Amino acid sequence: MTGIIGIVLIFVMVFGGFAAEGGQLMPIIKVLPYEFTIIGGAAVGSFVVSNDGAAIKHALKDVGKVFKGPKWKSEDYQALLCLLYELIRVARDNPVALEEHIENPEASSIFSKYPKIQGDGEAVSLICDTLRSASMNYDDPHQVEEVLDKRIEATLTHAMHSSHAFQAMSDGLPALGIVAAVLGVIKTMGSIDQPPEILGHMIGSALVGTFMGIFIAYGLVGPFAAKMASVIADEGNFYTLIREVLVANLYNHSTNICIEVGRQNTPKHNRPAFSDLEEALKELKRDAA
Repeated sequence: MTGIIGIVLIFVMVFGGFAAEGGQLMPIIKVLPYEFTIIGGAAVGSFVVSNDGAAIKHALKDVGKVFKGPKWKSEDYQALLCLLYELIRVARDNPVALEEHIENPEASSIFSKYPKIQGDGEAVSLICDTLRSASMNYDDPHQVEEVLDKRIEATLTHAMHSSHAFQAMSDGLPALGIVAAVLGVIKTMGSIDQPPEILGHMIGSALVGTFMGIFIAYGLVGPFAAKMASVIADEGNFYTLIREVLVANLYNHSTNICIEVGRQNTPKHNRPAFSDLEEALKELKRDAA
């Protein structure tokens, strides 16, 4: 919702301010389709050239993040902590019983309680692989911790590609606007014998290209890229939380301490209240009894 409000605000302030000071919108509107074809078409073409099919598909899918915001909400972080609590308890009480959950999470009775998390392949894989590593009796927890750090970093780097792709497009748009303006000047020079009022109109139309390149770059695509990066980084905190809890488990802290470590490392805007989480864990204990 905030993304839509921001876009509306940009257009109202720019074009409304221009009209308020006496500017005529009609010349801009008249040449807009042609300028947008040149600039937008060239930008899309360069985007396609610089990215493979999978990256393009991924980037277009991530456009929705600008409007939807992060995938994981505060209730999802609490659900994750509850899921990890159940898995760690099983791992410590009956390691053999844990195997059915981490080897076949799709059919796991524990994972099935949290369908949103179960549907995220990376989260499930991260949890299962780490618990599997822990069951191998690693002598040095730092080994698993280092592997987790590299894996999360690689996941975040891959996820950030969409943001980088749109930022690269944003960086090139002002230059493409100049290209459109130069083409407009070439057209104007071919009509140099026309009266000044006609030449003035043609020069003004040519300058729309420069305006459009800068406006789209810094008013739309650049902010899109920045918002994407912010949302992706926020979503990455979900996987970092998994790391924090499971690393604490490797150091043989009590189950409640492992979960509290995770809660404390949850970003403030998504951190569940201690009392709410405590009540949720008590309910899990009652259901297990």
